[in-house]
Amino acid sequence: MKNDMECENDAEKARLLVINEELLDDVSQRAKESPRLRMNFNLHESLDAKAQRLLNALEPGTVLPVHRHKATAETYVLLRGRLKVILFGDDGNQVDSVVLDNETGVHGVNIPKNSWHSVEVLETETVILEVKDGPYTPLTPDNVLEIVTDKG
Repeated sequence: MKNDMECENDAEKARLLVINEELLDDVSQRAKESPRLRMNFNLHESLDAKAQRLLNALEPGTVLPVHRHKATAETYVLLRGRLKVILFGDDGNQVDSVVLDNETGVHGVNIPKNSWHSVEVLETETVILEVKDGPYTPLTPDNVLEIVTDKG
């Protein structure tokens, strides 16, 4: 077997990144320690990559604004935990939702492009595989929906 210095091409140097409990535990621990109560572990090599693939560890209480991606759909596949995914109309009213829960056989969701959405984390140490088209584009004010609730 050749060592790294003796490899003839990049394919021989390739190493598998195994997504196992140890990795999920590590990313979840980082989410717990983060003020945002969530943490990404990017699987793509750069923010310019044509596909943005990442593990997203989320803890209950994390605040993800209602937002949309005008140019791309977004896919979530639940690796562990429980997560409610919510769609909203332009008026801010909820129009659809689903609870991702591997025990009930609901493993993921595809969110159509330009759809207002958010999540509610229902269980600690929730981790999803998140995929959307790249390159990465930060949310701008016109892609965040302010929802006003009557606290009367």
